[in-house]
Amino acid sequence: MLIEGLIAVAFVAALVVFVSPNEYAGRLAAALSLLPIVGSLYMWSQFDATGNALLGGSIAFETDFVWLTLGGLDVHWFVGLDGISMPLVVLTTILTTLAIVSAWTPIDTRQSQFYGLMLFMEANLLGVFTALDFFVWFVFWEAVLVPMYFLVGIWGGPRRKYAAIKFFVYTNIASLAMFIGFIALVFGLGDSVSSMRLPEIAMALRGGELGGFAGLDAGALKLAAFVAMFIGFGVKVPIVPLHTWLPDAHVEAPTPASVMLAGVLLKMGTYALLRFNFTMMPDVAQALVVPIALIAVISVIYGAVLALAQQDLKRIVAYSSVSSMGYVILGLIAYTTYGVGGATFQMVAHGLISGLMFMAVGVIYNTTHTRMVGDMSGIADRMPVTSGIFVAGAFGYMGLPLMAGFAGEFFIFQGAFASTVHAAMPLFTAAAMFGIVIVAGYLLLAMQRTLFGPFRFDGEYEVTEAAFHDVAPLAVLLLLVIVLGVAPDLFFQMIQQAVNPILQTGGGL
Repeated sequence: MLIEGLIAVAFVAALVVFVSPNEYAGRLAAALSLLPIVGSLYMWSQFDATGNALLGGSIAFETDFVWLTLGGLDVHWFVGLDGISMPLVVLTTILTTLAIVSAWTPIDTRQSQFYGLMLFMEANLLGVFTALDFFVWFVFWEAVLVPMYFLVGIWGGPRRKYAAIKFFVYTNIASLAMFIGFIALVFGLGDSVSSMRLPEIAMALRGGELGGFAGLDAGALKLAAFVAMFIGFGVKVPIVPLHTWLPDAHVEAPTPASVMLAGVLLKMGTYALLRFNFTMMPDVAQALVVPIALIAVISVIYGAVLALAQQDLKRIVAYSSVSSMGYVILGLIAYTTYGVGGATFQMVAHGLISGLMFMAVGVIYNTTHTRMVGDMSGIADRMPVTSGIFVAGAFGYMGLPLMAGFAGEFFIFQGAFASTVHAAMPLFTAAAMFGIVIVAGYLLLAMQRTLFGPFRFDGEYEVTEAAFHDVAPLAVLLLLVIVLGVAPDLFFQMIQQAVNPILQTGGGL
C-alpha cells in the first residue's frame, strides 16, 4: 500500500494547506511536500520489478482489487510501478517541493489556495504515473487539469484568463479524442477482456484479439484509434502543430506552475504515448513510422526556430520544450532499446533541465520585473550566482557532456541511428540533430544579450542577487542534472528492463 500512502499523503497535505493561514502556507507546504519525496526515494531504493507492467512483467508495490463494474467491465483499483514509471514518480515529488519553495517570493496573495493546489496537482500526477486501470488512470489524468487551470487563471500574468481557458479547452478536446479512441478499442475487443486493466487490454491487442466495431474492421479500427489517441496525447506533449496553447500558458503562468507544466505535465503526454500507442499497438506505430518521425523532426526544428525568434526569456524556454519533446518522439518511434529507453530517460532529464531554466527566468524576473531580452544586459555582474546557474542550465539544454540532457539525447540518437523500422530513420535522425545547432544559437544569443556585456537595465528596480531561498532550488536542480548526467544508470538500467519487452516486434536493439 505504499503507492496509496504516497498519493494519500499528497492529498491530505493539500487539504491541510488549504485551511492554513496564508502567512504560514508556503513553509508548511514545503515541509509537507518532503514526505512524498521520502516515500518515492524509499520506493526507488527498494525497487525490484523487472519487465514491463503492461506486458507480463513484475510490478513493484502492486495493489489490485475490483472496485466497481461499468458496462459489464470490472474497474480495478490497480496501481503499481515498473522501470518506466518509477523515475517519473521520483521526478514529480522532487520538482513539486522545489517549485513550492520557488513560489515563496512571487506568490504574495491567497497563498494557502496556491500551495494547496500545487499539492493537489502532485497527488493526481502520482496517480497518472502509477495507475494501471484505464478508468482510474483517466480520473487522475483529467483531475490534473483542474489545479493547473486555476494556477494560471488566478495567479498568472495580464492575459491569464485567456491562457487558462485556451489550455483547458485544448487539453479537454484532446482528452475526448483519446478517450473515444481507447474506448473504441475496448468495445472492439469484446469478450476478450473483462476489465479496464491496462495489462489485460495491452496483451489482448498485441495478441490479435481485436475485432470490428462501428462498421470498421479490426485493422481500420486499430488505425483510427491509434491516430485519435496520438492526437489526444500529442496535444499534451505538445507536438507541432498542436503546440499553440503552450507558449501562452507558460508566459502567463506563475513561475512555479511553469516549472510543473514543463517539468512534469508535458511528460504525461509522452508517457501516455509510450504506454498506450507504442506499447499496445506497435504494428500500427511502425506502419506510421514515416509520418511520426517527420512530426518529430518538424517539432525539433520548428520549435527551435520559433525560440530563436523570441525576445521574451520565458517564451524562449517554452518553445525549447516543443523542440526537446520532438527528440522524445523520435526515440519512441525508433523501437530500439536505446531509442525508447533514451526517450524515457530524456523525459526525466528534460523535466529537471526545463524546471531549472523556468525557475532561473523566474528569479531574474522577481528581481528585474522584466523578461524581455532587450531590457537588460550585463546582469551577471549584479546576479552572479543566478546567472551562473542559468548558464549551466543552458549548456545542459545544449547537451553538454556529463549533464543529463547529453545522456538522454545520446541514447536517443544512438537508438534512432540503429533503428531498422524504416530505411529513412538515419536521415530523420540526422535532420533532428541539426536542432542542437539552433538550440545553441538561441541560448547563446539570449545569454550574451542579457547576462554579459556592460550593465544596462531600463527598469526602475535595483538589480541585486536573489535571496537564498530563491537560489537554493536552482542549485539543487543543477546538482541533480549533473548527477544524472554522470551516473545515468541510476535510472537507465531499470528503464531498459521495462522497455525491452515492448520491442518484440520492434526494429532492433
